[in-house]
This record gives sequence, structure tokens and C-alpha cells, in this order.
Amino acid sequence: MSDEVAGGAVPGPDGALRCPWGLSTEDYVTYHDEEWGRPVHGDDALFERVSLEAFQSGLSWITILRRREGFRAAFAGFKISDVAAFTDTDRERLLADEGIIRNRAKIDATLANARVLADWPEGELDTLIWSHAPDPAARPAPRVIGDVPAITDESTALSKALKKRGLRFVGPTTAYALMQACGLVNDHLVDCVARKR
Repeated sequence: MSDEVAGGAVPGPDGALRCPWGLSTEDYVTYHDEEWGRPVHGDDALFERVSLEAFQSGLSWITILRRREGFRAAFAGFKISDVAAFTDTDRERLLADEGIIRNRAKIDATLANARVLADWPEGELDTLIWSHAPDPAARPAPRVIGDVPAITDESTALSKALKKRGLRFVGPTTAYALMQACGLVNDHLVDCVARKR
């Protein structure tokens, strides 16, 4: 059975081994190589990731990735204080914006989350999220895609902590996707070139 069939790292156009999903589209190659799994800090940056992961729920990440600039334009660059000040007029604008996913519940959750986070001390979102990062030494590197979980004890705990503080659309699966994307865990396969970066 080949590595590709087995879900292991596969060679890209440059011959370097990568996670199979990272080669499925050109957009993914750049995202996989340069962003996914790299540490993200800062409340606004993490608010963007929380929001985009919520919008991704039930969809493929490529759908969100290809609209990310549209989301950034629509949501004032995901600056918490600016989004928290959005009005009903802004909400209607978002519901009509073809550059984003026009899901009423997800838009409402993003606006509500910004209002909650606007009352937090600076750095608190960053501290809360990163306090749930597991010990990397306790996690063996995944060899194949099947070794990568969708939910972990840490993502369940992070989800509960965020919900307890009033955030919405942050279930355990969404929380784990956030942890992967923001570098709290390194789920690049063991032979993937990006794991070593």
C-alpha cells in the first residue's frame, strides 16, 4: 500500500513530503507550508481564527480560505473593538455580503463574541487559549492522517472554557481545529517538510 493510499506524507511538485491535504489545491500548499500549525498570538489575530473556524463548521476549510480576504474586509480586519461596535445596519450588510458565508447564526455569533471579548483585559483571550496547549512531548507525531484526532481532552476543555466565558460556536471540534491552525498542537505528519519548520 502506498503512503498516499495509507494516508502518509506524499511528495509535492518540489519533491518534498507533505500532509496529503496540503497538496489538494494550490491554495492549500501555501497555507499548509506557511501558516497551518505555526504559533498565532494576539487577541485580534486569535479572534479572527475563532471566527473563521466557526464559519468553517459544516464546510470545507478551502471555502473559508478562499474568502478570507472578504471576511477580513467585512469584519474590519477582525479588530475586536471595531466588530463589537457593529450595529444592526452592519449586520444587514454582512447578511448581504457575497464575499463571506452569509449564515445568520454564524454572523450573529461573531458579533456576539466580539462584544464579549471587548470587555476582557488585553491579552486574556491569548492567555486562555494558550493555557490549553498540551505538552508536545506527550504527543507522538502522527504518521498518517488517521492518527490525527478531531477532538481531544484539551479541545473539549478549551471549548468549555470559552463557552463558560460567553463565547458561541466554539464546540470541541472547532476548538481543536483552532488549536491545529494556531500552533497549539503540531499535527503535520512525522515526514512532512512543514513539521520541521
